[in-house]
Amino acid sequence: MERTLDLESGSNHDESTKKSPAPGMWRFPTNPDLCCIYRVPNCLRQVSPEAYTPQLVLIGPLHRSLISQALKSRGDITNTKLMGYLNMEGHKKVYLMEFSRRVEGKKAVIDGFRKIIEEDEDLIRASYSESTAWIPSQEFVDMILHDSVFILELFLRFYVKGPEKIGDPLMDEPCLVHTVTGDLVLLENQLPYFILEKLFDPIVSILSSHETFRELTITHFRVQDKIGNNSKFRHFTDMARCVRVETVPEHGYGIFRPMYEMYNADKLDNGGVKFEVLEDELLVEVKFTKGVLNIPCFLADDDAEMILRNIMALEQCHYPFNAHVCNYVMFLDFLIDTEKDVDLLVEKGIINNWLGQHRAVAKMVNKLCLGVMHDGSYYCDIATEVMEHYNNKCNKSHAILRRVYCSDLWTGTATAAATCLLLMTLVQTVFSIISVIKK
Repeated sequence: MERTLDLESGSNHDESTKKSPAPGMWRFPTNPDLCCIYRVPNCLRQVSPEAYTPQLVLIGPLHRSLISQALKSRGDITNTKLMGYLNMEGHKKVYLMEFSRRVEGKKAVIDGFRKIIEEDEDLIRASYSESTAWIPSQEFVDMILHDSVFILELFLRFYVKGPEKIGDPLMDEPCLVHTVTGDLVLLENQLPYFILEKLFDPIVSILSSHETFRELTITHFRVQDKIGNNSKFRHFTDMARCVRVETVPEHGYGIFRPMYEMYNADKLDNGGVKFEVLEDELLVEVKFTKGVLNIPCFLADDDAEMILRNIMALEQCHYPFNAHVCNYVMFLDFLIDTEKDVDLLVEKGIINNWLGQHRAVAKMVNKLCLGVMHDGSYYCDIATEVMEHYNNKCNKSHAILRRVYCSDLWTGTATAAATCLLLMTLVQTVFSIISVIKK
């Protein structure tokens, strides 16, 4: 039987039956001004699937089908991830009830939320690169309502929580709130930010000391003073990227040449290139001035790979010509080949290693760029300057002398002592010759 594909509605059906919308189908054409939430390309996902998969809480429509899988496996306590999804779906309902109590007597706030979502339903659906036609309108509105209120209630509770237990697992067990916060940064696990602001800005000042939902968001993700007041972002993954590219100058946006060649850190160090750290670990702007490569501090911890992978996936889909985080990670990949390179960068303070063995950092960085397309790099000119400095014979000779004769305190002291002894011997020889000539 002949089957046809309706890309606009996301339907996969045969000619003799009604349309049967299915998850995963592209919305075509998309609206470039609205579309900002994407399915991670398979070339990236297959390298590290767990980095893009929610561990505990499902937000938005892209992972909605996992709820059906979780319901089918209900009672199977061996599948802890699916059980976690079900527990969090129940927790969303609890948070909705608790939030209703917060705003009790304030003119049916929840009903107002529902009406706003219904009015903006088409805009919300257009924010996703995949068709959401398979989700009925009422179910879609309920999903956005539950997920939105869950996020706000979570932020409010996290902001005021103290050291005592309150009976809420997300607040009482730090590992759970840490996991949920990580899930909220995943590219596929997003709600469009405009609907969160539209729902919550009118009431945040009543419920907390913050004037806007933006302030509450920035506080929750602990990026105060790291993002400008005028910086705009489309969702939480975009916010994580915005924090990192905040200091990139205006001339850093455009089309750049690919970066084909640069040696690793150990080789560059031996060739006369010096390394210095820029203290802010969330920056991505690398500078090269007078033989000194200034690189932001890179915090290598358990969350670094997950966050960077999702930001890089967003750049591959939404910012392909301004992929500054991808460019920065690629620059690190050129610098780091082995744990010897990590040793050097840790010594210089450029890498803050929380993973333990330096080999683990090298392995993580070397895998981050697998599957990433890089037609051009913001750092191509810097790489060229670095290579020119390295290939300069004077710089290389100076580096060799420094490494051989002044590599540490004892070697430098011995070199200085030997130099003084040589000078004294030379002076004594000259005076001896002069004395012989006079006689």
